[in-house]
Amino acid sequence: MTRFPDRRLFVLGDIMVDEYLWGNVTRISPEAPVPVVEVRAESVRLGGAANVAANICSLGGKATLVGVVGNDPPAERLIDQLEAAGIKSDGVLVDRTRPTTIKTRVVAGSQQIVRFDRESAVDLSKEARERLLELAVERLCDADAVLISDYAKGVISEGVVRRILALARRRKKIVVVDPKVHHMALYKGATVVTPNHHEAAAFARVPLSDEQRLLEVGSTLQQKLAVSAVLVTRGEQGMSLFEDGRVTHIPTAAKEVYDVTGAGDTVISALGLALASGATLREAAVIANHAAGVVVGKVGTATVSRQELLDAFK
Repeated sequence: MTRFPDRRLFVLGDIMVDEYLWGNVTRISPEAPVPVVEVRAESVRLGGAANVAANICSLGGKATLVGVVGNDPPAERLIDQLEAAGIKSDGVLVDRTRPTTIKTRVVAGSQQIVRFDRESAVDLSKEARERLLELAVERLCDADAVLISDYAKGVISEGVVRRILALARRRKKIVVVDPKVHHMALYKGATVVTPNHHEAAAFARVPLSDEQRLLEVGSTLQQKLAVSAVLVTRGEQGMSLFEDGRVTHIPTAAKEVYDVTGAGDTVISALGLALASGATLREAAVIANHAAGVVVGKVGTATVSRQELLDAFK
């Protein structure tokens, strides 16, 4: 972890705004059998690929972010937050044809009551895609590793992935991907993919009924995707790392779990930083597991600092 400050990671993916309405519930609505939330506060946090970049910076590394937002007030707030976090916003494209992706969560106490999403999941226009790739190619070359944060909100497409992976291979870059199921096949040849256990089982078409099935899922993914490793995140059961026919089960490092929102962002941030710093796959997976254990103990989308990570190992 001492080498984290020397590493620069390139982050490509779906940038989002995570909006929170915080309040309390004291009664049920007379209009319908639903709780009435008395809103006490509001907050806006970096989400998706922006949260990946924020985690890299909070861990002491440097992040270069490329993605797309709309031409709207939420995008302006997001860009202000990026700059405040030490992340340059010159890689964030403004597309007037689509809104900024916003996930709004209503939280009463520490319990999420409801979430509503405002977004467009259609693929980028040809013009926007070309602008995105131009920026991505320019920034990828100076990075120590490439992180792809795929939330299936339109930024990641076959053409984009093909171009980025080809360039990363030529430049011998580490590529870490947090994939969506229906995009999983696009990431053939990446270094590591980090699906959760539901996504992994869906792609492998194997029901996760027991540990033997889990081994089958991991092996299937590694063979189909021709990746160096598959890191399956398993919630309260920790993680399982599949590499070269070997599997390493890593128990969860979380002491208390309040909110798993954004935990996957933290996993690829810590994993990518560790690999770029010279850690082995197993060492990097353990570091990522501890980082995720810290953020799930916080309410809402969160980051983990380098000191918090060091304390987690103690």
